[in-house]
Amino acid sequence: MSVEIENIRKDIRMRVETDSMMSIAWIFVYIIPIFSAILLPLSLIFVWPVGVTIGPPSQPSPPSPIFIPLLIWVVLLPLLLIIGFIVSIILIYMLVKRRNTHFKRQIFLFDDILKAVRAIAAKRGVNAEIELASCERTVREAKAEETEKSAVLWAILSAFIFLADWYVRYFLMRDFYKHERREEGFWEDVGKAMDKCGIKFSMPRRMVTLPDRSFVLYLILTIITLGIFGIYWLYVLLKDPNEHFEYHIKIEDDLLSIFESVTV
Repeated sequence: MSVEIENIRKDIRMRVETDSMMSIAWIFVYIIPIFSAILLPLSLIFVWPVGVTIGPPSQPSPPSPIFIPLLIWVVLLPLLLIIGFIVSIILIYMLVKRRNTHFKRQIFLFDDILKAVRAIAAKRGVNAEIELASCERTVREAKAEETEKSAVLWAILSAFIFLADWYVRYFLMRDFYKHERREEGFWEDVGKAMDKCGIKFSMPRRMVTLPDRSFVLYLILTIITLGIFGIYWLYVLLKDPNEHFEYHIKIEDDLLSIFESVTV
């Protein structure tokens, strides 16, 4: 039993590296190109005075403000676009990577929890195979559906192809929603198996449940608002996994405490 508990401890410690809490400040990555698009036409306003001369030709014209649009066109706008391009690649890479690492760690954790519960049931002479079989099916489904997606590849493709960027947003929303629903069933079955073993395990109440967000609706709203709704879309891609990870901290710590207190 000590081996199973130690493996669970290792799985839980891994979340420091796998379950990355990303700051909402990353939405500024999306705002940079929008700001650049607004700044570009505004800079044209300063161009109109250029070449306008009042009075006799011999009279010198006042200094032109041409240096302002030149500064914007030649230096500021290209710099903003380059920064936004590079940081957007990093952002997509981090979003896809934390999806992969969390899903992988979760499968390890589920496998080790099943081994621990099975060991307890065997020691206490309890038959909990129906509940454990349901848990094992959940793990098999996760292994089949929650396959790794290349963070590097999708980050690069998203930087150059709109369809790739939309697909990344689609699978991030879809995968985390299905992942959380699958977890609910797993925790419920584990609780039933532990109850048969005489161990009280109450699932902590999930304060925030990931909604089934409509990709089509989000895409349409982003298009008709000329990208403005995309700011909120990126916000939920950052926020939803963060809230999901916060629940994991609670339930995993509670479960580990129960296993550590069990004597078989």
